[in-house]
Amino acid sequence: MCIAIVSASSIATHCPYCALQCGIHLLPEPGGLRVEPNAHFPVNKGGLCVKGWSSAAVLTHPDRLRTPLIRQADGTFAPASWDEALQCIASRFSATQRAHGRDAVGVFGGGSLTNEKVYLLGKFARVALGTSNIDYNGRFCMSSAAAAANKAFGIDRGLPFPLADIAEATTILLVGGNPAETMPPIMQYFEAQQRHGGRLIVADPRRTATAQWAGLHLRVRPGTDAALANGLLHVLIRDGLVDDRYIAERTLGFDDARRMAAQYWPERTERITGVPEATIIEVARALGTTPRPMIITARGPEQQAQGVNNVLAFINLALALGAVGRPGSGFGTLTGQGNGQGGREHGQKADQLPGYRSITDPAARAHMAAIWNVPEAEVPGPGRSAFELLDALGTEVRALLVVGSNPVVSAPDASRIERRLASLDTLVVSDFFLSETARLAHVVLPSAQWAEEGGTMTNLEGRVILRRRSQPPPDGVRTDIETLCALAAALGRGAWFRHEREGEVFEELRRATAGGPADYSGITYDKLDAHDGIHWPCPAPDHAGTPRLFADRFPTPTGKARFHATPHRDIADPCSTEYPLRLTTGRVLAQYQ
Repeated sequence: MCIAIVSASSIATHCPYCALQCGIHLLPEPGGLRVEPNAHFPVNKGGLCVKGWSSAAVLTHPDRLRTPLIRQADGTFAPASWDEALQCIASRFSATQRAHGRDAVGVFGGGSLTNEKVYLLGKFARVALGTSNIDYNGRFCMSSAAAAANKAFGIDRGLPFPLADIAEATTILLVGGNPAETMPPIMQYFEAQQRHGGRLIVADPRRTATAQWAGLHLRVRPGTDAALANGLLHVLIRDGLVDDRYIAERTLGFDDARRMAAQYWPERTERITGVPEATIIEVARALGTTPRPMIITARGPEQQAQGVNNVLAFINLALALGAVGRPGSGFGTLTGQGNGQGGREHGQKADQLPGYRSITDPAARAHMAAIWNVPEAEVPGPGRSAFELLDALGTEVRALLVVGSNPVVSAPDASRIERRLASLDTLVVSDFFLSETARLAHVVLPSAQWAEEGGTMTNLEGRVILRRRSQPPPDGVRTDIETLCALAAALGRGAWFRHEREGEVFEELRRATAGGPADYSGITYDKLDAHDGIHWPCPAPDHAGTPRLFADRFPTPTGKARFHATPHRDIADPCSTEYPLRLTTGRVLAQYQ
């Protein structure tokens, strides 16, 4: 049981930053709030990184927005009332859609929005605006891993097992992740794994803090991840270390993966990856002879032109070992953003409806049409993914609403994105500060921050948690739920958006997800208040949730997981005399995103 209140004035809630969603207590002090880690929350167990310790500082930052802003004819911003701002937005959006069609207005969300806001943003796009063009910044994060998991397992949940399983694994291969700096509280699980005699192997081009800490560092050449996975699988097959019974009973397509792996003998794999042949054999045998192997990927192999292929290659490895679905074993990927998991489950992706349903599935469309009380024909089909949406700005997409994202900084090719945004007929941004993207907007709306609103988040292990409000937003600032409902009313669609608080949105989300892959229908605020979070799927009020997936079957038509052929392809932009440096992605300890 979690302890919600530790004193008369403290509030138990969660850090707003990474996907661990560490438990914290907020305590009032002169001039603001003080953060203390929650020793009772089972994810961080009292651990906290510098981002969490300093998270309350942004609440009272002098630069935060406190009134709507409208750009004037001379290019400057002028303060405006909420009514003026909302009417301006509604008028401009409506004019754009009359002139260019409904899809000429787009919506761009973020991976740190609460589940309630994610759900309402998707509903707003499709019911209030009638546009198919909605996506979010998580496409730049781990969408390749999500696509791979769906292909192989039939469902995507970052870690399909509880974090506690990490401590029980006997050998872990961590590929392209640096949690020692990006989410330090998770390291207690790796430390426990080593205390139990386990081994951590890290594959990373850089000697990161995590790589230095690991027992073995594979300094893989950038862009050769699939070759490394295929080479390891080659040795497992050659040396008779695969789980033949598991493969026969619980998987399909192994022959395709076997034929591909046959082409990656250790000597060739060394030439491609730079990892010595002897080390490749050592790692394969370490995985193949250990009782509980675990493979975890992160942004390194995922943020590539062949990201889906890379992740599928490591899934092949986990399936061949018979590790997936077993306690203390398996395959997972480290979600990055605070609600990176929930953010892709409930409708702000161009191809999905709430509950992780496909927007092209007739049954899913009929279900959502009934929940939203609209004709099924009015539910738009799939729209443009994030890059495609940003690429269409100023041409097919003439107006954009941005909520909880800063694409000028976070999207690839920032200068180009800035030009695209500046070419729009209308740009509206809801944010806490005048971000680089907000500076280009025609209308800027001040939004409440994490401690000034309630709602649920879903962490990297599929644990749905309740983030409690500790204080009201400043005068003149509204929550995004209030803003979306008011904007829908200004567009003449207020009858579908009569939500006064986040709890009402969550109740609709529960109904919307019922029967879907990410089923939240059995989760309630009271249930979350009484526990340390509930892992989805949770299909009934008396259901305890599902910390570990795939124990008996996979959610595929056959109930089996699928291997895939995963050929290594040369890097899309190789080094040359003119461009001699390799640039790779990463995150740092002291700052977020």
